[in-house]
Parts: sequence; structure tokens; C-alpha cells
Amino acid sequence: MDKWEYFTTFIEANVADVMESAEIPPGNHPKFSPYYLIPELNEFGAKGWELITMEPVSVGRNHDVVRPDANAMKWGRHYFCVFKRKTSTF
Repeated sequence: MDKWEYFTTFIEANVADVMESAEIPPGNHPKFSPYYLIPELNEFGAKGWELITMEPVSVGRNHDVVRPDANAMKWGRHYFCVFKRKTSTF
């Protein structure tokens, strides 16, 4: 039976956090485009992590989260991500 380990983190879509990257499709993208998540997601993948879920969230001071409310028109660029990878520990 496979054994898994899990990792959770917040990532932010922000052009200021990304150097030029061939991983981002060419074109002019808004500064908080989800395309700017690609390099960081690929870094996790290179370390063997598989993305299970990614949800847009608003992050509080204590790293508490709330899902954005479309009716409130609150925009966000932070995503809560859950990753998994196989572990050799049995």
C-alpha cells in the first residue's frame, strides 16, 4: 500500500515575485494573473509534490483563511494549496 505525506502552503500570484520565465505563456498578463503561479507550482512538482487542490482565499494576520465572497466583490491573489507525495516510510 502506498504511503503519502502532505504539505500545505499559501502561494501568491504576483508579477513582482516572478523573474522572466519560459514557463509563463507569452503575452501581457495582468500583474496578479494566475500564470504567475506556474514557476512556483513547477518547483513543488520538481521536488515530487503533486498538487491536490488549490483554492483562492483571503489570508488573515494569523494565517486564518476565508474563501472570497463573490457578492462582496473582494478580490484576492492568494491561493491555499495542498500537495502530496509518496513517502518511503512504511
